[in-house]
Amino acid sequence: MKPNSQVLKHKSSHDTEREFGGTLGAVCIPIFLPLTVLFLISVSRSPEASVLQWPPSLPSTEQLWDPLAPVILLGWIGLHALLYMMPLGKVSEGLVLRDGKRLKYPINGFHGLCVSGVLLMLFLGLGAPLGYLFELLVPLAVCAITVSFLFSIYLYIRSFWAPSHALALGGNTGNPLYDFFIGRELNPRIGNFDLKYFCELRPGLIGWLVINLGMLMKEVELRGSPSLAMILVNSFQLLYVADALWNEEAVLTTMDIVHDGFGFMLVFGDLAWVPFTYGLQAAFLVVHPQTLSSLGAAVIIALNGIGYYIFRKSNSQKNQFRRDPTHPSVARLETIATATGKRLLVSGWWGLVRHPNYLGDLLMALAWSLPCGFSHLLPYFYVIYFTVLLIHREDRDERQCRAKYGLAWETYCRRVPYRIFPYIY
Repeated sequence: MKPNSQVLKHKSSHDTEREFGGTLGAVCIPIFLPLTVLFLISVSRSPEASVLQWPPSLPSTEQLWDPLAPVILLGWIGLHALLYMMPLGKVSEGLVLRDGKRLKYPINGFHGLCVSGVLLMLFLGLGAPLGYLFELLVPLAVCAITVSFLFSIYLYIRSFWAPSHALALGGNTGNPLYDFFIGRELNPRIGNFDLKYFCELRPGLIGWLVINLGMLMKEVELRGSPSLAMILVNSFQLLYVADALWNEEAVLTTMDIVHDGFGFMLVFGDLAWVPFTYGLQAAFLVVHPQTLSSLGAAVIIALNGIGYYIFRKSNSQKNQFRRDPTHPSVARLETIATATGKRLLVSGWWGLVRHPNYLGDLLMALAWSLPCGFSHLLPYFYVIYFTVLLIHREDRDERQCRAKYGLAWETYCRRVPYRIFPYIY
């Protein structure tokens, strides 16, 4: 098969509006985000933990490398690739592609989480020093960043052998820098192994939990037992990841899978950004222990519970409506008809705000940071970043829905004026 060097001849390819700052963003983001990861890890491990300290706290050259790091990282990815291919769980179909086909996906991520948990307990029982992950954080992050670049280069090169209908509409602009960043091919596969779907919820998301557990074990080494703050952070984030994997089938309708190509943006996010920045609270608590009162812990648990309830209920309602609009749980909800034949929910959770799942997500994000106290800004990096991310994602959703549904979307926006925060935004 010859490389397909032609581009799509309609508005959704070359003429597509470029996102994330276009070419400038595509150049700057792959430089600054990896540096940000290393900076944040270094700050979280420093006595001052100040993001405003100058000169900034950066790792030394010796701290960037440990021969054990690539062994652990590649072994971890290999383990989950093997678990992905195991005949566990059901197989679901994705949405209809431009060529009329529907790809099949194994729904076995939760099995992978359970197997990982059993293996970790076995290693701990055998005396494995899981707390050493604290010392390996920087080398592991360097390896994850390196793998992200190499994997993205492979994806970009192989995309030229993909048929035109297999390319992402927004990632085939003809600008090599932008296309490398945003991703040219929509669903790159090796046989039936879907590379994007595998990276979306497997090695990085479960790896985040392993790093958290390593931070907990490091605290046990230093102080004899884990603090309440550390237990809350680990528990909240375990619930979040377990929920994502239990409801893995829902990811098949998300923007990442349906719309975005698989390029550096998603590769780096899945393999480096998520596992090494989403759990900064646990790394912070190793060096900066916090004491929580019973009342404070109860308030934080309640906040996380409310956020999770909103997040799960709203997502479940949306997913049920997409699967079967006649189901008793959603059949009585008020909807608006669109020219595409689909209907928009304007009652239930989706009549409260346009993105109630984002609201729940942000409440949980705040609950993850609160156990770290108020003396440092660093533990709140995640909730600040996530707020910016979700507002940006909401804006992307807004533009796409306005283009797709037209007048029906205008009607929906009048009926549901608030985007994420009721009566605020």
